[in-house]
Amino acid sequence: MIRFKPGASRWVPPRFLSRAFTLSVPVAWGAAAVAYRMTCPLARDDALGARLVSSAVLCTVVTGLVTHVRGGLLRELRRARSVAEAAQSVLLRPPPPRVDGLAAAAVHLSADREARLGGDLYEVIATEHGVRAVIGDVRGHGIGAVRTVAAVLGSFREAAHDEPGLDGVLRRLERAMARHLRERATAESDPVAAEEFVTVLLMEILPDGEVRALNCGHPWPYRLTGARAEPLAPVEPLPPLGPFPLPAELTVATCGHLLPGDALVLHTDGLEEARDSEGRFFPLQDVLTGVARTRPAPGSVLRTVLTALLRHSADPPKDDVALLVLRNERHICRPAPDLPEKARLRTR
Repeated sequence: MIRFKPGASRWVPPRFLSRAFTLSVPVAWGAAAVAYRMTCPLARDDALGARLVSSAVLCTVVTGLVTHVRGGLLRELRRARSVAEAAQSVLLRPPPPRVDGLAAAAVHLSADREARLGGDLYEVIATEHGVRAVIGDVRGHGIGAVRTVAAVLGSFREAAHDEPGLDGVLRRLERAMARHLRERATAESDPVAAEEFVTVLLMEILPDGEVRALNCGHPWPYRLTGARAEPLAPVEPLPPLGPFPLPAELTVATCGHLLPGDALVLHTDGLEEARDSEGRFFPLQDVLTGVARTRPAPGSVLRTVLTALLRHSADPPKDDVALLVLRNERHICRPAPDLPEKARLRTR
């Protein structure tokens, strides 16, 4: 039966025909080798020249088979990479350049150079409750960590719009994480799956620049203000999501105000834990302090930090790295001072 792709006029061969086309080349090479061996007189001649010709023919056949197999493997690898890149663009989609008056930029580096997805996550969304952002780090790597990232991000993208309070968003993430771990433990019959956890930092930036946060075992971000890079650490973080239940009462931490021109740098621990050849950690705060003096755009902050990281690390990073930069570009209109009655009359 001939099949067509929906919405396309190009004919798509059935699967068995595609496999037949794939096997046709090695079968043809093998048939040529057998036919030569059985029918050609040179193949049965013991003279040196005949043996050289036979060896050349066999080498040609083997080379053709190896080239064909190698080409097929390379095509499969390219297809797998394209699928992984498409999955990353959906799962870890880049933020828009501006989110409700905030300039935004993000980047993710995988510890595995061949991988396109890892255990780090981030997202920033403009909602009626303010701009809400999340960054997190799933324990471990591989497809299990990617599934956990998908579960957490999917829940956040819904809860960020639905929940009026940041504590409600975190409760939704906790329930989604618990449900995901139960399903993994049941489907995979792996008791270790139930022990997986994810560190999460939730942040909310209100229209007046007030910053609120809930932290579940994640590194606190840095605020770039003036010529300083100061870490935000108003309270002790909560435990990561997964192994332990959250406390009954969740107190949202107030982290001051993000003034126009100030920026927040959210990151995962793979950045600060990167080491050089002598075992020294990456000096993230020093690098951000140098960046803060020029008050650059978020994209410039990312480039500067990543350049410094690659210069610092003797080898590629041993852990995934995620960075999310938010810069306040809003113009806050301050109320005019009260004028005397006569002055107000003259201004009418």
